[in-house]
Amino acid sequence: MKKNALGKMWQLIGLRYKSHPWHGVSIGPEAPEVVTAFIEVVPTDTVKYEVDKTTGYLKVDRPQKFSNIVPALYGFIPQTYCMQRVAAYCRQQSGREDIVGDEDPLDICVLTERDITHGDILVQAVPIGGFRMIDGGEADDKIVAYLKGDQVYENWKDIQQCPASIIERLKHYFLTYKDMPDQTRKCEITHTYGREEALEVIRRSQADYAEKYGKLEAQLSMAVLEAINYGQSWQEAMETTEF
Repeated sequence: MKKNALGKMWQLIGLRYKSHPWHGVSIGPEAPEVVTAFIEVVPTDTVKYEVDKTTGYLKVDRPQKFSNIVPALYGFIPQTYCMQRVAAYCRQQSGREDIVGDEDPLDICVLTERDITHGDILVQAVPIGGFRMIDGGEADDKIVAYLKGDQVYENWKDIQQCPASIIERLKHYFLTYKDMPDQTRKCEITHTYGREEALEVIRRSQADYAEKYGKLEAQLSMAVLEAINYGQSWQEAMETTEF
C-alpha cells in the first residue's frame, strides 16, 4: 500500500513541479552511447549561464569578459558527478597524482549545424570523444558529442574525424573562458581522447553519481513517510526534509 502511495506521490510531484535538470532528468536508456544533455549556453550567448545547483533554475554566472564565444552547445549530462572514479581515471591516463574531482556534473559540448538560439533545453547527444582538462588540480573533463540525428555530423564515429579547426576552437574556448581581465586561471588540456575513453569517463561519472546521490529518491520517500506519520502533509514534509 505504501509503495503504491509513494508511486502516486511521485507522479503528482512530476506533474506539479519542474524536474531538477541535474537530479530529476534521466541520462537516458542508451547511455553512455547516447546521452541526454542539458544545454546551458549556446554560441550566440554573450553571458555565461549555468544551473543553480540548489534550485535547478538557470542563472547568470557572469558576462563574458572577452570576445570568445562557445563554439558549440554547452552544458552537462544529468545524473553524473565527477569525483573519486573520474579523478582516478584522470590520474591514470595523465600520470598526474595530484588530481581530485571537481564535484560537478560532467560537462558536454554538442556539435550541430542547426541554429539553436537559447539554452535551458534538453537534447540527445552522441559522444565521440573529449578533452582531459585539469582546472586548478581538479578533473574537469569536457565530453565532445554531436546532436543525435544531425545529418552533417551523424557519420562521425570518433573525434579523430573532427576537423582540426573545430578541435582547436573548442580547446581555445575551454582554456580561456574562465579568464578574467586581471587574472588567468590555471587550466590545461593534457589529452584529446576518443570515443572509448569518453564512454569510460561517462560510466565513471554515473558511478560517482550513484554513490553520492543514488539513494536520493528513496531517502526522500522515507522522510516523507516518517513526516506523514507525524501528521504532516507531504508538502510540509518536503519543505522540512534536509539532505
